[in-house]
Amino acid sequence: MNYYNEIKKELLDNEINKKVKNYLINRSDLKSYYKVGKILKNAGKHYGEGIIKEYSQKLKHDLNKNYSVRTLYKMLKYYNFVSDMNLPTVSAKLSWSHYDEILKFEDVNKIIYYINVSEQQNLSVRQLRSKIKSKEYERLPSKTRNIMIKKTKMNVVDFVKNPIIIKNTNKYENISEKILQRLILENIEFFMKELGNAFCFIGSEYKLNIENTYNYVDLLLFNIEYNCYVIVELKVTELKKEHIGQIQVYMNYIDDNLKKDNQEKTIGIIICKQDNNYVIKYCSDKRIISREYILVWYNKNEW
Repeated sequence: MNYYNEIKKELLDNEINKKVKNYLINRSDLKSYYKVGKILKNAGKHYGEGIIKEYSQKLKHDLNKNYSVRTLYKMLKYYNFVSDMNLPTVSAKLSWSHYDEILKFEDVNKIIYYINVSEQQNLSVRQLRSKIKSKEYERLPSKTRNIMIKKTKMNVVDFVKNPIIIKNTNKYENISEKILQRLILENIEFFMKELGNAFCFIGSEYKLNIENTYNYVDLLLFNIEYNCYVIVELKVTELKKEHIGQIQVYMNYIDDNLKKDNQEKTIGIIICKQDNNYVIKYCSDKRIISREYILVWYNKNEW
């Protein structure tokens, strides 16, 4: 078998298909690069990995296009990954440019995470790069990453990042809870994706009438996937034990007055300037979690 001619034919056919059937560019790229990766693997078994450098130079000459050594190795890695994970070779939502970003990593679990989040949130390549730049995977709690590896059942709070990034679009220096709330509301979609998937916004300063006294929930959300209300309380100080008591009262009120019988119990998230592990450690209600926040300035062209 002439491995080089097979690779050249596959890449040439792909270029023709992309020009004739522009709407199938993603599908054509992924199918072709998968096949090229498979051929490269077989060629490597016979001639060693050095053959990739030789093929790269010949392709540049014969096709007048730079298929670099790095690009060919990426195709080989794509084939190995898809084969090892028993995945479909084509995703309707991801392009080769997505895989080009994701396959830079060596950690398989990190690769799977960014593939899943790209598909679930229909990310553009630019949005994917922004998530990678923000170290979203690294900001997942270690417990969550272990759950992902073991493929056990997830909870609504498992994908809440730590720390949570809040866009400081106006470059505020002195932050109060009201300003923190305003920054979140200005970028509510971004914020909800920091919490995870399937969140929808119910309201801010949501009024609760507790024993003829009005109390106000900073943010009230609902998670469609886990079928539960989620209360978010904002604190610009270190987490304190009284914060736990406050959000617990709000959660119980929501459960008694808003929650339907077919819905799960309310979850509480306290977002604070500095966490206090002892407060959370001795909190008896496991539905309550705390996360630190960091303020980051993004320009308008970023995610």
